[in-house]
Amino acid sequence: MAAASRFVCQSCGAEHRKWAGRCDACGEWNSIVEETVSTGGTPGGLKGKKRGRQIAFESLTGASEPPPRMVTGINELDRVFGGGLVPGSVLLLGGDPGIGKSTITLQAAARLGMKGVRCVYLSGEEAIDQVRLRARRLGLEASPVQLAAATNVRDIISSLSAERADLVVIDSIQTMYLDTLDSAPGTVGQVRGSAQELIRHAKETGAVLMLVGHVTKDGQIAGPRVLEHMVDAVLYFEGERGHQFRILRAVKNRYGATDEIGVFEMTDHGLDEVANPSALFLDRRDQDVAGTVVFAGIEGSRPMLMEIQALVAPSALGTPRRAVVGWDSGRLAMVLAVLDTRCGLALSGHDVYLNVAGGFSVREPAADLAVAAALISSIAAKPLPKDGIYFGEIGLAGEVRPVSQADARLSEAAKLGFRQAVIPERKGRKGTVEGMSVMTVNQLGNLVDLIYGDDGRP
Repeated sequence: MAAASRFVCQSCGAEHRKWAGRCDACGEWNSIVEETVSTGGTPGGLKGKKRGRQIAFESLTGASEPPPRMVTGINELDRVFGGGLVPGSVLLLGGDPGIGKSTITLQAAARLGMKGVRCVYLSGEEAIDQVRLRARRLGLEASPVQLAAATNVRDIISSLSAERADLVVIDSIQTMYLDTLDSAPGTVGQVRGSAQELIRHAKETGAVLMLVGHVTKDGQIAGPRVLEHMVDAVLYFEGERGHQFRILRAVKNRYGATDEIGVFEMTDHGLDEVANPSALFLDRRDQDVAGTVVFAGIEGSRPMLMEIQALVAPSALGTPRRAVVGWDSGRLAMVLAVLDTRCGLALSGHDVYLNVAGGFSVREPAADLAVAAALISSIAAKPLPKDGIYFGEIGLAGEVRPVSQADARLSEAAKLGFRQAVIPERKGRKGTVEGMSVMTVNQLGNLVDLIYGDDGRP
């Protein structure tokens, strides 16, 4: 066996011929680490006299039925998975420290363990007694989950091969290491190699593998980007430390819908699922205040209502402030420019503060019309109707464009007691929908006239 040395950037995974202080690929400083890999065989890779075995190919149509999904019983979690866990699948769960990654995986393993599923929880960060303390706090100490504290992948696979497991939780993948690699745990080579061995074992045995991953300061899962391509599903835990709500979002799922979300509430006894997030996010909306509107959004396959708050105030600074929480700051700048140029609202000399209440993060452009309504309401000092919702996309010419799943948004709003809606024009559909009075606008100027009313524009 020959030993080969290589220099790998721990930020982007790029390989270099020698050490350098700065990575040429991603520009990070002091991120290049030397790794030693044990290699064997011909230096040219597969070049040699030995031939590989022939692979049997099959057609897309097969007689075998797919195995049934394992339902955890946590409805919000099963929703994100696509209806339950698929045997042989690999899931990667990332999130900020303390967001609840270890809690939700332990709760899922405990629920399945009570149903007779053999679950193994492997911790590389905590001792067994520490995991037991968390289980006792969550009220899960009676669940038949097998615990172990290990980081050597060779030992883990040998133990899992001796005793069959249906669900394996690795907390976390950055603490695992291969003894064939001469590098520290958490490096690009170790994370990639450890994940590859664990994934191969899961595919061979049909066990569900859940990998907990650390995130960088930018919110991305630490390690090589190829790790997200190797797994079947990538889930992110989102939430603010000042709020009790946690959002589990699927950004990749080979067995379900992408961008599906599950809403949880952090309590003293763990994470509780929130069956009706819209009602929870709108729980404290009981006052007529200018600058607050309700946006009817879509997260995955679920319609959700949330409150958007805006505050426009005269600025004493040469460069007015733009503070955004829960929305894209670049999109706010675009909406402000359209309101200033196309609608004649002088917002360039005002400080603008925008907030999505409840710690939620809105990513779809359908929130443009709701944001514009909140901004117009704030600068006009006119509260909007409490039973009204807004959604629509705004173009640079000031036009309001239709968005997808409008009927689902309106139905969810009607179910929660909303009776008015301001939406883009829909061809062939006008009037009342689901008991709601629907007003359509095709230009942003129509919304300005609607809010200012008889007073006229400023």
